[in-house]
Amino acid sequence: MNAATQICFRAVEPLPLHHSWPLFERERRFDLGRLLDWPGAAFPATASPLANEEELARLGIGRWECDLDGDRLTWSAGVYDLFGLPRGAPVRRDETVALYIEESRSGMERLRAYAIRHQRGFTFDAQIRPASGGDARWMRLIAAPVCEGGRVTRLHGLKQRL
Repeated sequence: MNAATQICFRAVEPLPLHHSWPLFERERRFDLGRLLDWPGAAFPATASPLANEEELARLGIGRWECDLDGDRLTWSAGVYDLFGLPRGAPVRRDETVALYIEESRSGMERLRAYAIRHQRGFTFDAQIRPASGGDARWMRLIAAPVCEGGRVTRLHGLKQRL
């Protein structure tokens, strides 16, 4: 091989499955406890000591849900804080995805599509720029699909500041 020859490697679909996991592993992957005993309503009360929304927010953790019919988001206080948005403000998925650093946005979108297509959860460390300004920050995104009638209708999970 001479100096002008290069070997190029490109990322290919699907992403390596070390980021993705089957739904039957849900309890192993949510290491913060069984905070997401859904399906049903957004953010039900649980017996976990971390179930309190304010306590989660203080720890830099938030719960989220995305209804795939219209990409409607539901966030707890911790996710608003993480993204630097006023608590309770209306949020649109396209606007919040724009806060991800490009490399993180690209990886997250590929894993999200894979999760929906193959009914798998995923864990991903992403970098975002808060809407309120300031330096970029890292967060861990944990997502699991909610299936109804054999198809994924929602994603839900946790976002944790790293």
